[in-house]
Amino acid sequence: MAKLIKIALAGEGGQGVQSVAQIIAEAANEEGREALYIPNFGVEQRGGVSVAFLQIGEEQIGSPKFQTADIVVALSDRAVRRTKQYVDSNTTFVYDSSIEGVENDIPQNAGRILAIPAIEISRTELHPRVFNIIIMGAVIKATQVVSEDQARAAIEKKLGYKFEQNPKLRELNFKAITRGMELVEKAQ
Repeated sequence: MAKLIKIALAGEGGQGVQSVAQIIAEAANEEGREALYIPNFGVEQRGGVSVAFLQIGEEQIGSPKFQTADIVVALSDRAVRRTKQYVDSNTTFVYDSSIEGVENDIPQNAGRILAIPAIEISRTELHPRVFNIIIMGAVIKATQVVSEDQARAAIEKKLGYKFEQNPKLRELNFKAITRGMELVEKAQ
């Protein structure tokens, strides 16, 4: 990865976008890259729109702000509307295809639009708790910002204490990251 990758992840408070951004930043740091993560919460932490701004590059990152993102991931109808301002013709815009009524809000100026059924997959195949890890897999596949192995190691580092209490959670999270990657591959 030679250039700076700018990522905006947005969803409702409690959907895990901040956790995903932290885990990806940790994975990038472990690979020797520079990573800058800035959280932006809605008025309430639960129930408001939460946006995570993440930049990853090979060199020191000069500013925490950016005008447009390389990838925008919107996980709710309000997040779709809130993130339009970060989209241009070079942006990959990813949204959950199970969000109803957002078709007219999807930014048509995006270079690539990927609709993935992450909520549906988490409910029917895996578990609603790993919805955000499915999204993490999607981001990793769409940007190649970190390796899958390093992402798994970062998940282990962040959630290892939970995995010790319930070993099935490890398998569930690792299935979720793989499934997110598969969804993006299929949507491209």
